[in-house]
Amino acid sequence: MRDRSGLRALLLQIRDKVQVRREEHASFCAQAGLEPGQIEVLNVFDRPDFPPDVAEGYDALLVGGASEASVLEPERYPFVPRCLDLMRQVRDDGLPVFASCFGFQLAVLAFGGRIVRDERDFEMGTLPIRLSPEAREDEILGDTPDGFLAVSVHRERSRRAPEGCIELAYTDACCHAFRVAGRPFWAFQFHPEVDRATLVERLTVFKDHYTEGDEQLAEVLEQARETPESNRLVSKFVDRVLLDGDADPAQRSS
Repeated sequence: MRDRSGLRALLLQIRDKVQVRREEHASFCAQAGLEPGQIEVLNVFDRPDFPPDVAEGYDALLVGGASEASVLEPERYPFVPRCLDLMRQVRDDGLPVFASCFGFQLAVLAFGGRIVRDERDFEMGTLPIRLSPEAREDEILGDTPDGFLAVSVHRERSRRAPEGCIELAYTDACCHAFRVAGRPFWAFQFHPEVDRATLVERLTVFKDHYTEGDEQLAEVLEQARETPESNRLVSKFVDRVLLDGDADPAQRSS
């Protein structure tokens, strides 16, 4: 087994608000069981013109969410095409990837899938996530109970996994997780890195973006539950893919 303390991951961050930048980084560190210095941050609002090989030399790429941007507006957010190039680059390089929410949507578009936007009645809060039959053979989700709770807050979604990918989890509204076939690349529409306390904090910050006021916000937060099985997925990725798997860059196939 590799040495956990020697791992280095890159977090592709799509966050403009300083408070949420810090919280997202801290959440990934906590759920992954890594020290803050082991997860370096590339924030695309600060560096929108990064090269597609920016993740070279890291043990993994993590991708977070984005309440301040949309994958469907590349003219407004010029870093989106760069992010799509990065998704294709790390897939082809065989770099282990753990992408959530905005990262999921980037992967869908990068691999030829379709994203739609909901102005109303979108998923928000802690939701039960169903597993596909294929999930039982998956390295990360294989021992996760069907119907586990996860934090999900998103206006944009995909009905199905892109071609060449294996759908692993879903709700009635959308595909919620897939893996690229034959690659250590996982994408989750829900937020495995976010627990209930962080959901409360984040929705409070973005209440004007997602809710119709304090009454709806209070209702969503009242129904929020703890999400331990979802949160364990981040550490399972580290333990089973980065530590037990063949994650040495020199041994990856292209």
